[in-house]
Amino acid sequence: MKPVKTFRVIPKLPDNIERLRDLAYNLGWCWNYEAVSLFRRMDHDLWEDLDHNPVRLLGAIDQRQLDELAQDDGFIAHYRRVLEKYERYMSDQKWYEKNFGKKETCIAYFSAEFGITESLPIYSGGLGVLAGDHLKSASDLGIPLVGVGLLYQSGYFRQHLNYDGWQAESYPVNDFYNMAVEEAKGSDGSPLTVSLDFPGRKVYARAWVAHVGRVRLFLLDTNIPLNAGPDHDITDELYGGDNERRIQQEIVLGIGGIRLLNQLGITPSVCHMNEGHSAFLGLERVRLLMQGRKLSFNEAVEIVRAGSVFTTHTPVPAGIDVFSPDLMKRYFSDMARELGITWDQFLGLGAEKGGDLSAGFSMAVLAFHLSERANGVSKLHGYVSRNIFRHIWPGLPREEVPIVSITNGIHHSSWISHDMESLYYRYMGDKWIKEPQVMDKKEHIDEIPDEELWRTHERRRERLVAFARKRLKKQLIMRGAPVTETRKAEEVLDPEILTIGFARRFATYKRADLILRHPDRLARILNNEDMPVQIIFSGKAHPKDTPGKELLRELVHLTQREEFRKRIVFLEDYDMVIARYMVQGVDIWLNTPRRLYEASGTSGMKAAANGVLNMSILDGWWDEAFKPGIGWAIGKVDEYSDINYQYDIEANAIYDLLEKEVIPLFYGRGSDKLPRGWIRNMKESIRTLWPVFNTHRMAIEYTERCYNKAENRFNLLTANGNSGAKALAAFKDGIAGGWGRIRIEDIRSDAEERVLIGNCFNVMVTVNLAEIDPDHVDVQVYHGLVDSTGMIFEGVSDSLRDIRKISDGRYEFAGCLKCTLSGMQGFSVRILPKNALLESPFVPGLIKWAL
Repeated sequence: MKPVKTFRVIPKLPDNIERLRDLAYNLGWCWNYEAVSLFRRMDHDLWEDLDHNPVRLLGAIDQRQLDELAQDDGFIAHYRRVLEKYERYMSDQKWYEKNFGKKETCIAYFSAEFGITESLPIYSGGLGVLAGDHLKSASDLGIPLVGVGLLYQSGYFRQHLNYDGWQAESYPVNDFYNMAVEEAKGSDGSPLTVSLDFPGRKVYARAWVAHVGRVRLFLLDTNIPLNAGPDHDITDELYGGDNERRIQQEIVLGIGGIRLLNQLGITPSVCHMNEGHSAFLGLERVRLLMQGRKLSFNEAVEIVRAGSVFTTHTPVPAGIDVFSPDLMKRYFSDMARELGITWDQFLGLGAEKGGDLSAGFSMAVLAFHLSERANGVSKLHGYVSRNIFRHIWPGLPREEVPIVSITNGIHHSSWISHDMESLYYRYMGDKWIKEPQVMDKKEHIDEIPDEELWRTHERRRERLVAFARKRLKKQLIMRGAPVTETRKAEEVLDPEILTIGFARRFATYKRADLILRHPDRLARILNNEDMPVQIIFSGKAHPKDTPGKELLRELVHLTQREEFRKRIVFLEDYDMVIARYMVQGVDIWLNTPRRLYEASGTSGMKAAANGVLNMSILDGWWDEAFKPGIGWAIGKVDEYSDINYQYDIEANAIYDLLEKEVIPLFYGRGSDKLPRGWIRNMKESIRTLWPVFNTHRMAIEYTERCYNKAENRFNLLTANGNSGAKALAAFKDGIAGGWGRIRIEDIRSDAEERVLIGNCFNVMVTVNLAEIDPDHVDVQVYHGLVDSTGMIFEGVSDSLRDIRKISDGRYEFAGCLKCTLSGMQGFSVRILPKNALLESPFVPGLIKWAL
């Protein structure tokens, strides 16, 4: 029955604890253990039953309990401490203001998912959790950033396994009015709604806001009465539906997000796209600039490019959203007309390799075309990304493709256990959280006594085992298992033995089954009477990933075998709660992806912050982090054409490491029963990894390398009536028109067959520039060592600065090349555009090489 009127009921809080509501509605509580403890203290069982949701807690707790708490001196003192800390946090001067002063700056951070806390379930995995940690560090550092995302009615699925181990999915409905989000209001106090042009109709999205410490996160939701039929469900599921539903979601996120900020009076100078899902925002920014400032398409594009940052997270082309030309035409033909460009020009903004307009419209390619700054999320992933996307800059050597690396990190306060936090505070004060780099000083971490570090870690393992047993029993009951089997759940795992954790998405390339490849050998390792080992698994397969589901079922079947029943456990419905228990309680964090398939990975960083040692393939972040004494590298970096042989090699490497190094080190105890060698590695791991692999460092790096430079570029191009943008667009238009007619006619050199290191030789190049001004080109010698195939690798370039006119359009460019390395070397010659307004000389399509 449809109601004739709706109204909202809110809890009645006693006056002296009324600001519990403020604490509950600011998600900053989720990385403040004292605040978490305050809410848990109100009703421990209810707190657990309500998924750690303080907003629901305040509405569900009995009024009598609230009145009693208001008279409880201990609770009031606790409440006041938390409130004072909250107010101090919200008002203190932070890193950004100390370094750059108070600035009227806004960075808009767009992401399809945000993993902030389990009580706001709008995330699926690593991408969302990284986005959530990014917002938290931005808040801690005072970076002037707002987040933009979608508020999903069902979010990502909940996982349930049947008795055969096959994954089933359910989609519980989120009750926004019992979550830490509020309707965003306009200046007149009315709810904010954005409208979007869809084929033959308007679609509307309501705006919500969540407060993440000092950062506002705006979220859009289409489940409102203004929308008809299926349009209600556009923001229903995260990564659900077909390609049409995906394009609809990404229009709401990118275009709707920009329109929402516009309505709020927020005009970001910098937009950061966390993956390509939000890349349509660039088109909307271009459209608004053209309309508002009367600019041409190319002029507006220069401004948008200047003020855009794109982070790619995928290491494989299959992970990128690509939409068919027909689908694009249905949704964007009107926008192409508004932008004043042809349909082919529009499709060219997202054209895949070779510029084939029929191959599909890539959101990553669009993001690259509309961003001056782009990065991968680890050093190795930067290399992989330059290889995947080098086709956007045809003719450019891979090492020069303008994609840098900014390695991911974690928000320490969100992921370390309360026990470890107390230990750090006790021996290092608060410097470890305010200045993560202090951890690299050996004397700081060595102040923690071995005994205390180990006992703290053992307590976390005990809690993990207790949690796993409880979860497993609940799983078995849900599957309809007999009572005799559910009772056995209380016998699985041992809180005192070496515990390995593996938790991530169950995609086949992540190879959860690698350690299971030879079950007989694994059984001998796990069931060694003197030095036993156990493994805890968790993770979800995407609903459409049948191979991933098959892998998961095989794992569950394996856990039911007698030799593994007490030693291998799978925990269903992986979420942030399970993740915290595991990264805080295991001894070894196992990661076994196919090399070059993991962009970064952050779960191992979370484990390391808790003193857990990593054992991983040299991929993602571990490729740059690993050194002996802080964990273990599985295998080498060799790649074999026979994939089964590759898997066998790496599976055996795991078993060898366990048998020869890991297990003996863990069980190597002296008279004090402490594994001193293991503890030494724990400390070295914390000391080495903590200062680097955190989102404070990451957010500072984004600020200094991307945000500040992008803002300066944005201001440069928009100053004086957008004169910079107009001049740069005119330059590119002019040089592009004549680029096809330039020729490298002759190359001469006085280099002999052998040149002594340190000596120079001259290079003279005759070029025909047609009508292009010689001051508008940079003629370069590209040189370096020659590999076994006769190609220059990891070359460098030097400009030829001496220019002599030969005749109309023909010039000689000359210079001296100094030899600084020995070995077989070679050089070639190329021409690039040159202009003081260019951020980079590497303009797609504007590079001419000597043939």
